[in-house]
Formats: sequence, C-alpha cells, structure tokens
Amino acid sequence: MIDRIALLGRFSLEVIRDYGKAGQLLWQVIFRFPQFRKGFPLVLQQIYAEGVLSLIIIIVSSLFIGMVVALQGYHTLAKFGASAELGPLVALSVARELGPVVTALLFAGRAGSAVTAEIGLMKATEQLSSMEMMAVNPIHRVISPRLWGGFISMPLLTMIFNVTAIYGAYLVGVKWLGLDAGVFWSNMQSSVDFHLDVMNGIIKSTVFGFVIAWISVYQGYFAEPTSAGIASATTRTVVYSSLAILGLDFVLTAMMIGGW
Repeated sequence: MIDRIALLGRFSLEVIRDYGKAGQLLWQVIFRFPQFRKGFPLVLQQIYAEGVLSLIIIIVSSLFIGMVVALQGYHTLAKFGASAELGPLVALSVARELGPVVTALLFAGRAGSAVTAEIGLMKATEQLSSMEMMAVNPIHRVISPRLWGGFISMPLLTMIFNVTAIYGAYLVGVKWLGLDAGVFWSNMQSSVDFHLDVMNGIIKSTVFGFVIAWISVYQGYFAEPTSAGIASATTRTVVYSSLAILGLDFVLTAMMIGGW
C-alpha cells in the first residue's frame, strides 16, 4: 500500500515538474522575443518549413473531406427534401469543426513531429550546447522561431483547408449530383455568419497552433539525447497534441456556444 502511494506521489511530482519546465520554456520564448532583424528571417524560414511544406497534405485531405461530407450530407438531406441546404451544411461543418480540428491533427502529425525530431537531434548531436558555448541563446535561435512559426502557420492552413473543402463539396454537389449552383452558394452565404462561424473557427485554429507548437518544442528541447529518446519524444508530441486538440475543441466550443 505504501509503495503504491509512493509511486503515485512520484508520478505526480514528475507531472508537476514537467508542467513547470514547460511553463519556464514558454516564459522565455514569449517575454524574451528575439530582435526583429535577427528573428524575423528565422520565423519566415519556419513558416515555410511548418506551413508551406504542409500544404500538400492539407489540400488533398480537405478536398476529399469536403467531397465525402457533401456526398453523405446530400443523401441524408434528400430523405427530408432538404437537399438545397447542402451548402450551409458543408460550410458550417467545415468552418466550425472540421477545418480547425482536422487541420490541427494533420499539422501535429506532420509539422509537430518534425519539429520535435529536429530539436531532439540537435540536442543529441550537442548543437544546442555548442550554441551556448558561442554565447548564442538556443531559446532565441532554435525554439522561439519554431514556436512562432507554428502559431502563425496554423490559422493560414485552416483557411486554406476550409476553402478547399467547400470547393470539394461544390464539385460533388453541383457538378456531380446536379444541384443548382446559385442555390448552393446563396444558401451558404445567407446561413454562414462571418463572426460566429468563420472567426470562431479561426480562433480555435490559433489556439490549436499555439498548443501544438508549444508541445513540439518542449518535447524536443527536453528529449533524451538518444535515438530511443527522440523517437519517444516524437510519439509523445503527436499523442499529447491530439489529446489537447480534442479536449480544447470541446472547451472552446462550449465557451463559444455559451457566449462566454
């Protein structure tokens, strides 16, 4: 019995210690933002590495998701004689939930894991220690650009996801199933509110991007400098990011619906 209590206490202390280290890392990144002349090119480089290089998987996935939602939605709405409402169904589903959540999950699997593996490899090969020996702060040089790059890239990828998914729904609904294009777009325009639907989705994606980038840089920076340690840290990044996305999605949705 005492051993179990001791094990629980040890686990609790490790969790609190991890939260403390993550908070300290975030504090150093946010309140010690690098100089614009030196830091901005690094942030742009990370926007390209995390955002632009993720475009292919985002575009392809969103196109097929929009097509599937349109196909399923059409056959469901047709049972009630409401197939003309396919446009609002797809737009609201994508803008509110599918866009931010699916983009975040794809972003965590592609960009988040890559950031963790890259930072972990730099630690294993003592590149971070070499920077400290040369009086270069690795937080400013390595961690900060990657965190801000993910934070900026995520909302942009979500908007691209939304547009592509709606276009995929248009291809299925109008070009394949024969819905009237004017009805499709006009019903969508009259049903979707920019602030309540589109902006809430962008706010979600911004929060998701910040959390994913935070988890990614933390796991990489504090990973064990071995091949097994880097692999374990990469796995934790994807798992923790996915759980955080789904949990935060519920919290944010409840807050937005409740008008908090």
